[in-house]
Amino acid sequence: MIDKRLEKYADILVRHSLGLKKNDLFVISGSFLAAPLIKEVYLQAVKVGAHPFTHIGIDGLAEIYYKHSSEQQLKFVSPLSKFEVERIDASLSIISPENTRNMTGIDPKKQVISSVAHQGIHKTFLERAAKKELRWCITQYPTQSSAQDAEMSLGDYENFIFDAAHVDAKDPIKYWRDVHKGQEKIRVLLNTKKNIHVFAKDTDLRVSVAGRKWINCAGKENFPDGEVFTGPVESSAEGHISYSFPGSYGGREVNDIQLWFKKGVVVKATASKGEKFLLSMLAMDPGAKKLGEFAFGTNYGVKNYTKNTLFDEKIGGTIHLAVGGGYPETGSKNKSSLHWDMMCDLRKNGEVYADDELIYKNGRFLNI
Repeated sequence: MIDKRLEKYADILVRHSLGLKKNDLFVISGSFLAAPLIKEVYLQAVKVGAHPFTHIGIDGLAEIYYKHSSEQQLKFVSPLSKFEVERIDASLSIISPENTRNMTGIDPKKQVISSVAHQGIHKTFLERAAKKELRWCITQYPTQSSAQDAEMSLGDYENFIFDAAHVDAKDPIKYWRDVHKGQEKIRVLLNTKKNIHVFAKDTDLRVSVAGRKWINCAGKENFPDGEVFTGPVESSAEGHISYSFPGSYGGREVNDIQLWFKKGVVVKATASKGEKFLLSMLAMDPGAKKLGEFAFGTNYGVKNYTKNTLFDEKIGGTIHLAVGGGYPETGSKNKSSLHWDMMCDLRKNGEVYADDELIYKNGRFLNI
């Protein structure tokens, strides 16, 4: 018998996150381990009258591809992928790895070649999403590897995910709508500001957000959710930042990341582990060394780092600044094949000033 919590989880994804409608062309992507959630979402999508189809992944295929593909193959962009991103109305990606470290031995240069080749598809995706022609969501299904990364048993990790999703709320969809209402106060405040200045351990960073739009995230593009974000002015970042948690990208982990910015561009980057990979990603294209996103994590129900960006970037009391491509709906003009979210913990001795006024201290907004 299917876990009733999974039914509620799928219901939130179908009705709240994606707002599926009759005749929507809808793709569901995930590994075979996520079959219970894939089937439940598929069932509910059919009942709505949508046209769902699936991309079911097998662990290890990406490793084979990057290890054995020629440069010509790495640069190849399937016309089917291009056709799909131009036609779908909705997309659900379910993170469900069998092994979260299976890309550790891959040459990062090969990942860069493939990412750059697919930049056009990524651009189309973002542009259609900004125009509301394409609805999308990324979510998590509990697997043993993710539970191990979080240092939890599988049962505890399942509870962690379902609790973060608030599936046991009397009306889960109303709960997330209320989250949106609560975060509107933050969004409205930030939309009146032009400059942000962050102080934390080994961090003193300024960015301009003048003319940019802040976005309230409450279970639409990510689920579970809880953040308010924008795209900083591309030439504005000045200073340095030390990221509090390991950064994870493309199946690789990088520890103790520190970045120095001048006129918006990363001029120095260090890491205690994975520095070569970090530098390779930042050299991917001109936009990879600029900030594409500045966000406040607002989900105070997520307290612990789990080595999963979907959850970690939502931790209440943290910020995340992503290097690489920005989201057009914020007004960001930064284009890159990279988008790498990195977290900075402000819960202890962290401060954020907006237009020289203290608005955030020790992980909390003041007067909100």
